[in-house]
Amino acid sequence: MASREVGHFWFRARNRLLQWAFKRYVEPEGKFLEIGCGTGFVLKGIAEVHPDLELSGAELFVEGLAYAAGRLPSATFLQIDARKIPFWEEFDAIGLFDVLEHIEEDQRVLDSVAEACKPGGVVLITVPQHPWLWTVIDEKSFHVRRYRRKDLLEKVRRAGLKPLRAGSFVSLLLPALAFSRLRIQRKKDSFNPLAEFDLSPWKQSVLTAVLTVERAFIRAGMDFPAGGSLFLVARRT
Repeated sequence: MASREVGHFWFRARNRLLQWAFKRYVEPEGKFLEIGCGTGFVLKGIAEVHPDLELSGAELFVEGLAYAAGRLPSATFLQIDARKIPFWEEFDAIGLFDVLEHIEEDQRVLDSVAEACKPGGVVLITVPQHPWLWTVIDEKSFHVRRYRRKDLLEKVRRAGLKPLRAGSFVSLLLPALAFSRLRIQRKKDSFNPLAEFDLSPWKQSVLTAVLTVERAFIRAGMDFPAGGSLFLVARRT
């Protein structure tokens, strides 16, 4: 993942969306914690737009933290179980980017995140969307679920967080994504989970251009009703 995500259209597009969200909803100074920071790819992108944020990354698996520390030596890295975050009203913003779908007890995670966030602080979340898109890719990625928007909103509110924005992304590519998932599911016994990373340069360029247009609509205030992924911004009440 550390070697492939840098050049992949989806990871780059998600980073650009999150960078916009940080500029729009997160104060440029304060303390930010990313839960499930993986190899530090998102955290590095956040540092580019908010260099004065005090950044921390948390991960259950220490192997990922080694890559993250190499990418962003100035950040603080911690091994944390997201269901039991050992902080109370500590952070001005907390992010979980494609993390919740891996954890059975997602409500416990959201409750713990709310407790670790300062009153008035911001929580940013991305998750895979639409259970009908479930395929062998989700299984091999160790996903527990794909989300419906109303289900995530309900769980966020239950944790004491007030949604500010909830919308889909990878929306303009949804027909192509659905077709690709159907084809993969038919060949699931021989599917290579790394195959989706092996796109030709021209395909990467085309897909990047489509998501750049989509991001312009999102910045203008459009919330797409459907898409491969869901992003949500909420505030701790």
